[in-house]
Amino acid sequence: MNANLDAIQKQDRKVVLSTLWIFVLFNYVYADVYTLTFNPVLQPESWKQFLSGNAGGVQLTAGFVLITAVLMETAIAMALLSRILNYNANRWANVSLGAFHTLFVAWSLLGQTPPIYYLFFAAVEIACTLFIAWYAWQWRIPRTRPIVAAPASRAPTSI
Repeated sequence: MNANLDAIQKQDRKVVLSTLWIFVLFNYVYADVYTLTFNPVLQPESWKQFLSGNAGGVQLTAGFVLITAVLMETAIAMALLSRILNYNANRWANVSLGAFHTLFVAWSLLGQTPPIYYLFFAAVEIACTLFIAWYAWQWRIPRTRPIVAAPASRAPTSI
């Protein structure tokens, strides 16, 4: 068998899932930075509107900010939890939170037409979180090798 293929197949799924969450988290952060930097609503003439609690037609309430904080925190937590949770909890956390993040990013595309850079980030985020959910869904319970007792050694017989 090809050594590279064998190495890929043996790769620890926990590490892959953790790395994917880190990847999607960086995309979330960069999309937010770009939005704050390049969104015309947030340009100097619109800062008064932003400071009054409105951004692009979205009311920035404490509840809205809490929801976005929970979204970011779950991605941050999954980078760690993907490495330390047991199989069942890990699989279901990745499936459910991957699906939740996919839906949330898809929801963010509704309403006003987002800028092209946001569409790009959203496409990458949706692809990644869908892959996380699928990859975790495909994860089957690890099989352990049965412990086979070593044969009892025979004591040498004396002649």
